[in-house]
Amino acid sequence: MNATRRECLRFAGMGGATMAVSAAPASAADSDLLALFAKRQSIRSYKPDPVPDEHLTRILDAARRAPTSGNQQPWKFLVIRDKVKIERMRNRCLERAEASWKDLAAAERDSRRERMKTGMAGYFSAPVYIVVLTDSQSTYPTYNQHDGPLAAGYLCLAARALGYGTVYITDAIPEAVTREVLGIPERYQRVCITPLGVPESWPDPKPKKKLEELVAYESL
Repeated sequence: MNATRRECLRFAGMGGATMAVSAAPASAADSDLLALFAKRQSIRSYKPDPVPDEHLTRILDAARRAPTSGNQQPWKFLVIRDKVKIERMRNRCLERAEASWKDLAAAERDSRRERMKTGMAGYFSAPVYIVVLTDSQSTYPTYNQHDGPLAAGYLCLAARALGYGTVYITDAIPEAVTREVLGIPERYQRVCITPLGVPESWPDPKPKKKLEELVAYESL
């Protein structure tokens, strides 16, 4: 066995003395990162304060670093700050909902309309919206369903690290609305859309299941 191969096997723990490897001590930065996961919450009402370009760039840069199949990086992040487009999305959401209520009595339609307007006011109060998309022409398109949500998760965590709120929206703002209003080409599939901004307030943390309810070792 030549010296180079012997050295490789030694470091791999094969064919010779096994090299002991231990985890590096956790730093304050590591602890802050782990604490961040508990701080992330879904926010549904925002202040109008603008998001500086520097912060937006840092958030998107974090999102693009998410794990991805074969390093294909199939993502597109469509950033919307145009208030006219945001208002058009809000109006189309309401119009599509109203079209589905046509068989209801007038009083019920009016009641639903007012409830929906109230509920949508918060969703559409942010200064920035990010549509997370994947490209169907990516290298491994069948894996986009996994890669896309990972990028969205990184985005939400990065936003929280800088003091901004997000919420992973699917049906509250239908994909058809974003495709129509924003002119999204057919090749791109939407993962989610999220508002991005300073929360009106941070909600109280919601209770989470205990870790032991969710983890099993060796067998279920």
